[in-house]
Amino acid sequence: MKKIHIKKGDTVYVNAGNDKGKTGKVLSVIPSKDRAIVEGVNMVKKHTKPNSKQPQGGIIEQEAGIHISNLQLIDPKSGKPTRVGYKMVDDKKVRYAKKSGEEVK
Repeated sequence: MKKIHIKKGDTVYVNAGNDKGKTGKVLSVIPSKDRAIVEGVNMVKKHTKPNSKQPQGGIIEQEAGIHISNLQLIDPKSGKPTRVGYKMVDDKKVRYAKKSGEEVK
């Protein structure tokens, strides 16, 4: 299984695709498909039948998954896209931004 450098709640930058240049918060990660759902990115129209939640039915817009290779973490210090590294701090494995060396929460 591939290592996923993105986690739920991270702020990410889209570096490829139709939404290139956009940033957003990760809503969920799908490790089996190497995809993440990012707020406001890769919006698709979904046709729905009337149900109890939406009695009218119709067309709704929602986020679709985007491949994690097209996402980069936003550096907490500089606010620019960065790669992610891992290091041991007090016998704990933590993620850090390669650009600034800042630890990522």
